[in-house]
Amino acid sequence: MANRHTIILMQTSQNRATRTFMDYESISQAMDGICALYERKLKELNPAIREITYDISDLYNFIDGLADMSALVYDQSIQAYLPNDRQWIKQKTLQHLKKLASQR
Repeated sequence: MANRHTIILMQTSQNRATRTFMDYESISQAMDGICALYERKLKELNPAIREITYDISDLYNFIDGLADMSALVYDQSIQAYLPNDRQWIKQKTLQHLKKLASQR
């Protein structure tokens, strides 16, 4: 996942005031950011548990539970951002986590 500037757009509930974005220097960093967001939520919900584990289906449920999530990825060849949906994010997150696991 080359260094392609990535903007994650998300809305956590039906309330439009929960719309926000996070931007990253690469797709890989964006996937790290999504995992970190989920891990912060888990810690918030389970403050007494020191070590929390989860699997990909838990992360997918978190992503699917958001009112909206999409990614804009910069494409140098057309000098524009290309939109990607929630399914693309889930696919890229899985690829990223597999890559991290293989490096251990």
